[in-house]
Amino acid sequence: MLADDYLAHLAAERTPPNTVTARARALRSLATVADPGTATREEVEGWWSLRRDLSPATRANDLAGLRAFYRWAQRWDHRADDPTRRLDPPKTPKGMPRPLGRADLHRLLATLPDELRRAVALGAYAGLRVSEVAALDWADVDIEARRARVLGKGQKERLVALSALLIDQLLPDTGGNVVQAGGAPYTPASLQRRVNRAIQSAGVEATFHQLRHRYGTLAYQATGDLIAVGRQMGHSSPVTTAIYAAASDEMADVIADAVAR
Repeated sequence: MLADDYLAHLAAERTPPNTVTARARALRSLATVADPGTATREEVEGWWSLRRDLSPATRANDLAGLRAFYRWAQRWDHRADDPTRRLDPPKTPKGMPRPLGRADLHRLLATLPDELRRAVALGAYAGLRVSEVAALDWADVDIEARRARVLGKGQKERLVALSALLIDQLLPDTGGNVVQAGGAPYTPASLQRRVNRAIQSAGVEATFHQLRHRYGTLAYQATGDLIAVGRQMGHSSPVTTAIYAAASDEMADVIADAVAR
């Protein structure tokens, strides 16, 4: 089936596992009503109408996954059309970031086992996604230059600055993956589950992603530079980084103080 060929292509291109999983889920969903490789526009639109009760985020992700499949199919002459062309992605609400507090972060760093402590430190002090933490190898960490070469979304590499504090949390250099599970690498999904369970067990009401929120919020507060912060976080557009500007609006504090006089 064409969908199987596409997933094999993603694996050969070393597409992040989370992306492969999400796109496979969308293809399996469509396959309940039609073969994705031969589905007509009417069949795809019928499938889309059956998913109206799902959350906007789920629908948006599934539609993005299907469109990536059909772009690939058109590029390699498997199809001449895109049957999703008339579908509009649902509007998804953009929530404000919820950064982890300093006291809770220090509690986690003081109580978690070493491999999970390193994962938490990379999220909070380098802004890495959980998939990037799972993939980070010591060969990509330059202790002297205080930089890490990170492979992010879309297979895009970036150099992330590492503070002396973060390096202290990561050392010693054990070789292989920076964060390991008994000497073996984590998958992104298993690392996320493990860290989130450990965070909850430590009495902290948070998830791994709130570590990244902390990084983005504090980075923007310190610099006011959307471009620089977005580059460090691996954002493809300043629009994505702008949520941290909204959360760090110093003028809001000025207004609050002024109206309280």
